[in-house]
Amino acid sequence: MPLVMSPSQVKDKAATVVGGARSGRAAARLLAGAGADVFLTEHGEATRGLEEALREAGIQYEFGEHTRRALEADFFVVSPGVPSSAPIVRQARRGGLAVYSEIEAASWFCEAPVVAITGTNGKTTTTSLAGHFFRQHVQQKESSDGGEVIVAGNIGYPFSDYVAEATPQDVVALEVSSFQLDHIDTFRPRVAALLNVTPDHLDRYDNNFNDYAQSKFRLFENQREDDVLVYNHDDNLVRGFVEKVARRRGLKALAFSTQAEVEEGAFIDDEGRIIFRIHGQEEPLMLADERAPSLRGQHNLQNTLAAAISARIMEVRSEILRESLTTFEGVPHRLELVRTTSAAGVPSGNGPSGNGPGAQGVRWVNDSKATNVNAVWYALESFDAPVVLIAGGRDKGNDYSAIKPLLREKARAVIALGESADTVMRELGAEGPESERVATMEEATRAAQRLARDGDVVLLSPACSSFDMYENYEERGDTFRRLVLNL
Repeated sequence: MPLVMSPSQVKDKAATVVGGARSGRAAARLLAGAGADVFLTEHGEATRGLEEALREAGIQYEFGEHTRRALEADFFVVSPGVPSSAPIVRQARRGGLAVYSEIEAASWFCEAPVVAITGTNGKTTTTSLAGHFFRQHVQQKESSDGGEVIVAGNIGYPFSDYVAEATPQDVVALEVSSFQLDHIDTFRPRVAALLNVTPDHLDRYDNNFNDYAQSKFRLFENQREDDVLVYNHDDNLVRGFVEKVARRRGLKALAFSTQAEVEEGAFIDDEGRIIFRIHGQEEPLMLADERAPSLRGQHNLQNTLAAAISARIMEVRSEILRESLTTFEGVPHRLELVRTTSAAGVPSGNGPSGNGPGAQGVRWVNDSKATNVNAVWYALESFDAPVVLIAGGRDKGNDYSAIKPLLREKARAVIALGESADTVMRELGAEGPESERVATMEEATRAAQRLARDGDVVLLSPACSSFDMYENYEERGDTFRRLVLNL
């Protein structure tokens, strides 16, 4: 049985929060506000102003190391950036302390229904799209008690920052990573959406893909018969596991597919329409090709179906779904069109920024969030034009074989960047006729400017994490965007 499950049970407990980044700080504030005696431990140095903020919140802390003081607790809450293999976490578990993730602790306080979304790829877009559906739904309600829409989790906004004030009339669209699922206990979403599972982050799972997959599958381990599980019928691993578990536990499972007609859920019919088949009723929603440009590509069609089913379950009307799908602007760092230039690097003739529809030039696309090979495959699949691919960073044990055929077909050049540049050149360089290695993002954009021709796409889609050169993928993408806008 869990040690704590409600705010009242948290009061006067000694809680150690491991990790001083955004999620850790948010969890510490939440627990302290509920009356817990909170101690935050962080092996790195404190960022500017953090110690003062912690003192003002009544939170004790240590930076630069994890001492035995951290073990003087009733339970641990770990930030997603802290691996389960961290010595302080292992010591806590050996000492019999309960170890919880930040989303688990936050869920004790959350009265709003949660739509939780996970997958190796697509979860940020799907979460953002679901949030867009819910916001449009709330805006069009006639009553003033429509509630608030909270979009949080791995998308960059800690769940803990919002739950204390959430009400049953609100709705949460929550992006969930495998790291956040590693230490859940009672976390139970009203809707759980599982997009796909492919190899990623294996360095955190002892290079064991099965352990990583099982972590993803924990998304719905606490669901009951009145909850809904949305899953990708086209992913063999996901389909096999979900259908077996759903039958055994009596869960309501709705499939989505871009390749087959499903018994319950959503699919694409022979006329190219999105079809809902839910609660024994079949309803066409719209033509799939009518989606906003930000939702281009087969992978985004899957994301669209997952978000649309989830929203329908939460009683969002079809007309709102249709309108929202044509107005969705996408998310930063995920197939984000930065600008269009001519091959000479000056703006093309389509408007002052060269970003207008139908621009005939070089499209510069920021896909910095593509931190694994599968994400790069999806990105390449989205474009029919020749591609100058900028890839590289901190390699997580990538197998690049899956994208070689697409590169062979589409790549004008591969520009290898960062810690893994030699590996990228060795694995992928031969697939682009004019490939080369560079040392910095500035060199990468200059090389791409020189190599790209009108009609090409310059695609930053690294297949690697950013930690060799940047704090996170956002900083990497922001750097690329700034350099491109200054061309």
